[in-house]
Amino acid sequence: MSRWVLLGMAALLLAGCSGGSGGGPAATPSTDQPAATAAGGLNNTDVMFLQMILPHHRQGVELAGLGHAKGGRTELVQLAAAIEATQEDEVELMAGILAGSGAPETAPTRGGEDPHAAHGGLPGTSEEQVAALRAASGTEFERRFLNTMMAHQGDAIQLAKMELASGADQRLVDLARRIEQSRTAQIGQMQALLDATPR
Repeated sequence: MSRWVLLGMAALLLAGCSGGSGGGPAATPSTDQPAATAAGGLNNTDVMFLQMILPHHRQGVELAGLGHAKGGRTELVQLAAAIEATQEDEVELMAGILAGSGAPETAPTRGGEDPHAAHGGLPGTSEEQVAALRAASGTEFERRFLNTMMAHQGDAIQLAKMELASGADQRLVDLARRIEQSRTAQIGQMQALLDATPR
């Protein structure tokens, strides 16, 4: 089967990836055969997971870089640096898997609509939030960073749960399990740091 036929199949599968409304990023794609091949051995959920989490992770690297550069407390700076390094490695791994599958990095759009809108849309932090974070300093920056990053990592957990529920590629299922566990731990660390931040 040619690469173009596979891409066409991926587009058709992604176009009907969910029949629900407002189910959030953890909503399970609607398909009669969750393990059916979408592209390069990946199923519909695998491709959707990669297309959604790659831009999310790249934004996470940007946010963590701000914490690494602008944080004051050693614990916060070290945690931000660890998040930055981990997510850079994960981006490299996931981008390679997606490229190797032959599926596009973004889902085909129809009429300018978010192709993942039916299952909650692409999660992420708004440009306004990022701008406010860049402009903040001192204690205000640390509070904004921790709140923003906790929400961001919460979105990653929801995407990981989607992959764990319906994904087929073992590499991605294992990665999703690590993401769920590590982000849950990170949120706990960040909440403790937030609780200790002066008001």
